[in-house]
Amino acid sequence: MVVARTPAAYRSLVSQLGDREVTRSYRVLVLGGVDGESGVVDAPIGRSVSSPTRMAVSRRGKEARTRYRVEQRFTEPAPTTLMTAALETGRTHQIRVHLSAIGHPVVGDEVYARGRSLPGAVITRPFLHAYRLGFTHPTTGRRETFDSALPSDLEGQLADLRP
Repeated sequence: MVVARTPAAYRSLVSQLGDREVTRSYRVLVLGGVDGESGVVDAPIGRSVSSPTRMAVSRRGKEARTRYRVEQRFTEPAPTTLMTAALETGRTHQIRVHLSAIGHPVVGDEVYARGRSLPGAVITRPFLHAYRLGFTHPTTGRRETFDSALPSDLEGQLADLRP
């Protein structure tokens, strides 16, 4: 999360977001074995017609693009894949919607996993962690990047998986 301390900083950060200059990277554990080592999901996202509190891939939606790269694959207790995901756009629930749309919902995601779950999962929330944020500092003009370690509950879930 970034908080602007001045109106000028706020305008700068909003402009960078609009110009897609802010980089946002996530670690995500998904159900199933993802094919290949990397990919892009390029599919518009909008409100679900059947459930207006959910988002969905929709021709009427706004453009949305998520890049991903496989970090590690697991087979036990069920096939799962640890990935990094980077947003090129920023739609509500974008990563969760896109990965579910390609058949690999986020572990622990009760909204978009369509009833699928990881047997014996120890986490009670989606395994989705914003680990890197990069932007140009509004005052200094320097490119800044901030990293965040994986929280202990997500680390614990990884420890229970076997390749």
